[in-house]
Amino acid sequence: MLSKIIAASIHNKLFVVLLVLALIGWGGYSLVHLPLDAIPDVTNNQVQVLTQSSSLAAQEVEQLLTVPLELQLRTIPGVTEIRSISRFGLSVITVVFDDDVPTLQTRQLVAEKLTTAQVDLGGTLPQMAPITTGLGEIFQYTIAVKKGHENQYSLAKLRDVQDWLVKRQLAGVPGVVDVSSFGGMVRQYEVSVNPDRLNAAGVTMPELFAALQNNNANTGGSYLERGPNAYFIRGEGRVNSLQDIGTIVIKQASQNAPLLVRDVADVRFGHSARYGAMTRNGRGETVGGIVLMLKGASSEQTIKGVKARVAEIQQSLPPGLEILPFLDRTKLIDKAIHTVSTNLLEGGVIVVLVLLLLLGNLRAGLVVASMIPLCMLFALGMMRTFGVSANLMSLGALDFGLIVDGAVIIVEAMIFHIVHFRAQTEHETMDQVAETAATRMMRSALFGQFIILIVYFPILALSGIEGKMFRPMALTVSFAIIGAMLLCLTYVPAVSAWALRKDIKEEGTVADRLMKLLYRGYRPLIAGALRLRGAVVAGAVGLLVLTGWLFSRMGGEFIPQLDEGDFAVNVTLAPGSSLSQSIATTTQVQQILLKNFPEIEQVVGKIGTSEIPTDPMAMEDSDQIVILKDQSEWTSADSRVELADKMSAALADVPGVNLEFQQPIQMRFNELISGAKSDISIKIYGDDLALLFEKATQAAALIRPLAGVGDLKVEQIAALPQLRVTYDRQKLAQYGLNVQDLNTLLRASFAGDVAGQVYEGERRYDLVVRLDSLSRLGLGDLRNLYVDTPGGQKVPLEEVATVAYRSAPAQISRDDARRRINIGVNVRGRDVQSLVQEIQGRLDQGLKLPPGYTVKYGGAFENLQQAKARLSVVVPISLLLIFLLLYLSFNSLKQAALIFTGIPLATIGGILALWLRDMPFSISAGVGFIALFGVAVLNGIVLVASLNELALAGVRNVRERVMRATAERFRPVLLTAAVASLGFLPMALSNSAGAEVQKPLATVVIGG
Repeated sequence: MLSKIIAASIHNKLFVVLLVLALIGWGGYSLVHLPLDAIPDVTNNQVQVLTQSSSLAAQEVEQLLTVPLELQLRTIPGVTEIRSISRFGLSVITVVFDDDVPTLQTRQLVAEKLTTAQVDLGGTLPQMAPITTGLGEIFQYTIAVKKGHENQYSLAKLRDVQDWLVKRQLAGVPGVVDVSSFGGMVRQYEVSVNPDRLNAAGVTMPELFAALQNNNANTGGSYLERGPNAYFIRGEGRVNSLQDIGTIVIKQASQNAPLLVRDVADVRFGHSARYGAMTRNGRGETVGGIVLMLKGASSEQTIKGVKARVAEIQQSLPPGLEILPFLDRTKLIDKAIHTVSTNLLEGGVIVVLVLLLLLGNLRAGLVVASMIPLCMLFALGMMRTFGVSANLMSLGALDFGLIVDGAVIIVEAMIFHIVHFRAQTEHETMDQVAETAATRMMRSALFGQFIILIVYFPILALSGIEGKMFRPMALTVSFAIIGAMLLCLTYVPAVSAWALRKDIKEEGTVADRLMKLLYRGYRPLIAGALRLRGAVVAGAVGLLVLTGWLFSRMGGEFIPQLDEGDFAVNVTLAPGSSLSQSIATTTQVQQILLKNFPEIEQVVGKIGTSEIPTDPMAMEDSDQIVILKDQSEWTSADSRVELADKMSAALADVPGVNLEFQQPIQMRFNELISGAKSDISIKIYGDDLALLFEKATQAAALIRPLAGVGDLKVEQIAALPQLRVTYDRQKLAQYGLNVQDLNTLLRASFAGDVAGQVYEGERRYDLVVRLDSLSRLGLGDLRNLYVDTPGGQKVPLEEVATVAYRSAPAQISRDDARRRINIGVNVRGRDVQSLVQEIQGRLDQGLKLPPGYTVKYGGAFENLQQAKARLSVVVPISLLLIFLLLYLSFNSLKQAALIFTGIPLATIGGILALWLRDMPFSISAGVGFIALFGVAVLNGIVLVASLNELALAGVRNVRERVMRATAERFRPVLLTAAVASLGFLPMALSNSAGAEVQKPLATVVIGG
């Protein structure tokens, strides 16, 4: 079968050329239209359920919203995990599904359960978060006021521009699922009640509220026919202005004079209660937005659309305003793609130079080198067909040396045949030479490439986060190798028959002299090894044991951290800190950073919660997005870790602040995957929140002194100051009052109740009733709030309730229906695995937990453990497949085992290379070992096949066979090993953005 394909290709060169042209067209089209991104999206398959109720404390949110929803959501098939956060006024539940459940099906299943659960939620409506992921925050911006216009725009006006102008136009861009507004003040029509005027007029809050509700509506009255025309009836009763609201009649006062809203309250523009803010460059508050990308959409195309729409919006903005982006994914994508393309280009050039140098023939070198772009185009076409985006991981393991190995074997065999069997060649055409050599060596070439394909199967078997990270890499390499196999069968024999000449001279060429020089150094080694076989085997086993010991002492991490080029600094104040205090502190933090670090372009702080609360931070929490200049312009530090340490030291004088230094995408991934923003998540599970906080604080004290602990943060779940109103049941009975009426009064007076909407064209604003700001200042105002009794009396609230300061939970976090507290650790200057092992040992000895309380370690460490567990199953299966294929190919257990020994012996060099470069084991390094297995087996196949050929030719002496086989196959073995390892050299030495992920892989292959 193979020989027929080879013969047909050689005798139908025009058809092969047409197929190659079609491949170039297909691959070129795919190259232009292939989606680009920085890294694969590793967010698990999840749906977030958001429930807001501005009047409920954390305990009530957990009891009345979170728990009923969790009970319903836990019964959905395919759910693997449920996490929740309950805090004042907000419940966020994350439902994680198996990866094979389609996105729209997950949302349909959740929507059905939300409908069922509404009965238990007391009228509160839960909503699902937009269909986005950890890579979804592709474009973040602020609306800046230009110089000279500062006094024209209040925070409310800026928020109006964001909500009704910018957001609405950005939402129409293909690939954008939503835009989350951040900062400013959401404008409301506010009826600001003066309690003294209200009481003097004899009006109750429910009467005022009812009057507003009953006097703000339009209606229709069908139509009347008049002659040939129909006149539709429309009743207009909606309020359109502050004056309209002020003239609403509450009731008839004495002497039948109407009592109007403006008689008991001031009607004005106000704003809703704020739970978040945005600051910029130490200049105070601003307004901005976060563009969220639809899950599965192309980052590159979506950002292009967003930028084009922003340019259009800029033209229509009010005078003195401009949109300033601060986080633009294009920056990271461009850096990552530049790193990959540079490494691939440099690797390709090195491979071509090695081929030209060692093959010693320009035509032969160009034939083999032409495989590189053709295989690349085939891989790009397959990537587009199967929906694999071009990113740091999918293109990061492409080694052109592996791709050309089959072509090297075939072309080198042709050169060997022409040079060493010149008399026979004189009577053959080049087509016959090509057919003979290709047919003889094709089995070894294809079988070796098939083995390389097999060794990537374990990566395809990975699931979860590690699968999403590394499966695109395995697919791309597999596509390229499949392309190489097809081209070896068709293109290489055909073009070799056309391009190579019979007058090839090997003697005296640079390649010949180099090969002879290298072989002169190799021959004594192989001769000595054959004489001292026992010593060689013992030495190899000893090295294997030594490197095995080194490997056991080597630390571990999931993958090296990708340098995104920017910082995300989490700033946390004491629990219960006000929004104004957070704004003041973050402004101070920004001013210090900008003053001391010229590396910073801008700093934007996101405090608390945005409009779409997928990241439910408290008002005392903020993320400072520190946008840095290119590292070549840095003057304060030489590395990201050093700069973070210096920034932390500069901020040490800011009182009452806890800092965590991370990166924007890394932080978002950590949070969505494990529910915590840190590299290592240590979770303590139990029921008592006070005890959880006490034990977490003890654990943090034990962890803090350990080497490698960069930032340490205990989740703030306690000590939130509350003004607690506790009703006296006997007094309620005495005055004939009920709890519902008192709750309504309390909520409306201080939080405000929505009595309707006011429309300004397409814009819609809430009409809210609340006490005026002077009556909402402190404990006395709450105690003296007048309550209307059924008997017409007015009594202060403290008459029927106890009003006092209390501490309460700030946040209640749950995993799979169990309360927990999180201790977040960011790692600096150490691998994750060894640090977690030391933390485990320290906590096992020093932290005593009551019965029913447990500790779990998550984050990057959990991902590493899961990946190692899966690899420990699939790698042996893959190795067993390789051994079976070797046995079937050579029909000899001894020869299969002989070739197979190349795998453990090759790991010696890989482990030593990691150790010498002070790199811990990571899944990237693991992928490097897998790639190394294929190269090790490939060289063994070529050598053993040559030994068998010599045996068939009548060479009986084993020593003579070995010497002749190593001499004949010296160049192809050296070539395949050289191009496979040197093709990775640029990746191993690169220091550009994204190279951190590729370095361990390249280091292992080169060392092995």
